[in-house]
Amino acid sequence: MEVIAVQKYVRVSPKKLRAVASLTKSMKPKEAVEVLPFSRKGSASYLVKVVKSALANAKNKGVSPEDLIFKEIQINEGPRLKRGRPVSRGRWHAYQKRMSHIRVVLATKAPKNLGTEEPKKLKIDKPKKNLERKSAESVNKSAKNK
Repeated sequence: MEVIAVQKYVRVSPKKLRAVASLTKSMKPKEAVEVLPFSRKGSASYLVKVVKSALANAKNKGVSPEDLIFKEIQINEGPRLKRGRPVSRGRWHAYQKRMSHIRVVLATKAPKNLGTEEPKKLKIDKPKKNLERKSAESVNKSAKNK
């Protein structure tokens, strides 16, 4: 079962969020909620919010938080706010304030060893070509010797 949580228009650059998201992909969601506030990144708080929301959605669907893993964490680019700063000689330097969209998908762990093992492959003896050639050659040699 999949559980999805989305947060749009977060006023943090996607580059900053992706750095935090890469840390959490290897963790379990419950562990990520506990560890991320101590990551010394300001953008971690936004990601924690979305993960908590996904865990709450899972609880509403009746899924235990211990059984969940991250299937995907997407950090996409949102719209940009175009702003400018006045500089010397009456000029204007433009800059952009970037936004992000965060999408977290949690999935339940696949049950282990429930018919997922591959059947054992049987060894099939193939006729060896070299033996056939040798037997034919030995017949020819024995015929010449006589």
